[in-house]
Amino acid sequence: MSLTLTTPTRLRDASGLRSRSVVAVLLGMLATVVAAAGSWIPSLWSDEVTSIMSAQRTLPSLLTMLQHVDAVHGTYYAGLHLWGAVFGFSPFAVRFPSAIAVGLATAAVVLLADRLRSRRTAVIAGLVCAILPRLTYMGEEARSFAFSAAIAAWLTYLFVVAIGRRGSARTLWTAYGILLAIGVCVFLYVGLFLVVHAAVLLVTKASRPVVRAWAIAAGGGLLLAAPVILFALLEHHQVAYLGASDQLSPPTLFSGLWFGDWPFAVVAWALIVVAVAFAARRRWVGDPSAAESGRVSLTVLAILWLLTPTVILVVMSSVVPDFTGRYVSFCAPAAAILIACGIDDLLALRRWAAAAAGILVLVAVVPTYVSQRTPYAKNDSDFAEIAATIDANANPGDGVVFDESARASRLPRQAMHGYPAAFAGTIDVALQTPYQDDISWHDVTYRLRDAAAQGRFAGIDRVWMIEYVPATGPADMFGVRDLEAIGYHPTGISLRTYRSLITLYER
Repeated sequence: MSLTLTTPTRLRDASGLRSRSVVAVLLGMLATVVAAAGSWIPSLWSDEVTSIMSAQRTLPSLLTMLQHVDAVHGTYYAGLHLWGAVFGFSPFAVRFPSAIAVGLATAAVVLLADRLRSRRTAVIAGLVCAILPRLTYMGEEARSFAFSAAIAAWLTYLFVVAIGRRGSARTLWTAYGILLAIGVCVFLYVGLFLVVHAAVLLVTKASRPVVRAWAIAAGGGLLLAAPVILFALLEHHQVAYLGASDQLSPPTLFSGLWFGDWPFAVVAWALIVVAVAFAARRRWVGDPSAAESGRVSLTVLAILWLLTPTVILVVMSSVVPDFTGRYVSFCAPAAAILIACGIDDLLALRRWAAAAAGILVLVAVVPTYVSQRTPYAKNDSDFAEIAATIDANANPGDGVVFDESARASRLPRQAMHGYPAAFAGTIDVALQTPYQDDISWHDVTYRLRDAAAQGRFAGIDRVWMIEYVPATGPADMFGVRDLEAIGYHPTGISLRTYRSLITLYER
């Protein structure tokens, strides 16, 4: 009799798991396609070029660099090193792993929503994930943020499954600890999810054995990641620049964190308010599905996920500069879940209201998505245009001189490292030490007079000066006097790109 009763249950469970998995895989693939579409169009920008330069180092050289700078990104750089060895370092190639990561994050969201609420909510959440501006943006960027979102989503899914397991969950907690360690190594602030999960344990009134198992897994994960945490603390001066800029402006907090432009932000926040209101109502009237033992409501989980890391970083930023909008990218899946819950709640109330909300979401998100796939979408970078201009106009043996006076994220020199093929055959006359041979990600350069004294201009009759031009105001004419003192004169050929001026000098 026992066998007769349990076998169909197991079959139903297995069938349900397969069904959930299929939906998660399909929506994850859709999110990857949406993120990857047009990802080759925007020019690479400074941070992405840093990723490429770091990944192109030999592993010993990378390890040396990480002992001085960017230890918190070392795991990502090492992964991109292996990826690039197979697929190359073109803009599409280096950005595609992030699109895959967005797909993985979406799949985890689908499984989570299906487990805690319903298949319908899961499908809506997956679709919202696929088009949420923060996810589509980081899905076309060669940085670690998409991976932090994927790891946070899967870490939370493992956590939810583990605390809901009636029998032994040792394997799940082991996986949780390992994934936590990987997450902290990929992006340090993933560790903040321990606070999120602790809050969930408090809300669900988890048993002592569950809390103990979680604490052991969390402690083990942090112990494994301890070297990266230590180096991050030692290298914290790298983000000191955040204290000199306004990272907490109302537009940033309202729309910039996850929603892009304000029209979509208005719709998104309205649906989040709907989701929170319906969750409060269900709790007020005593809905038994919201009070199931050992199970947190999807809305409550998403609220904790969205707000806890963000609030912690914002509050801490008054003491140490630790916050910029991109740092809470791993909260974007929670925003998608809340938007989906809002739509689903409206669907249960009035179908026309849910349909209207869905149309508003789609209409509001399209302009943002299109703007993300324009040539200068990444920090107004025009590195691709600089490279194309040199490729079309320079002759083999021509010298190139880069403006070294701009701030780090605007240095035109990075165009050569992002698009090296365009500079093939030209001579970097001011180069003293290539970045591969230095402890940082920057080339070390001579002043032009010193380069001339070193004979770097010998035999070079034509030199292209590449200067950064601010959005307002003329070029700063970096190095022009030195070039003229060396014996070069302008030819009258000046080519303007979006943020640069490229001028040919001869002697």
